Amino acid sequence: MEKAVASENLWRVWVDTSRRIVSFHEEEGCKLLEFRSRELFLSCVDQYTGMQYRYQ
Repeated sequence: MEKAVASENLWRVWVDTSRRIVSFHEEEGCKLLEFRSRELFLSCVDQYTGMQYRYQ
């Protein structure tokens, strides 16, 4: 039961810095970033937006 609760509070993005892409699904060649805080996740998304990364 504990694992189910932990996975509910997990936000993930995959980042490819060479192509400047942030993906919300697993993508080959991308680095996985995991967040246990919604605020940190949104802050990360904000930072990549500011650097003009595109999302898929």
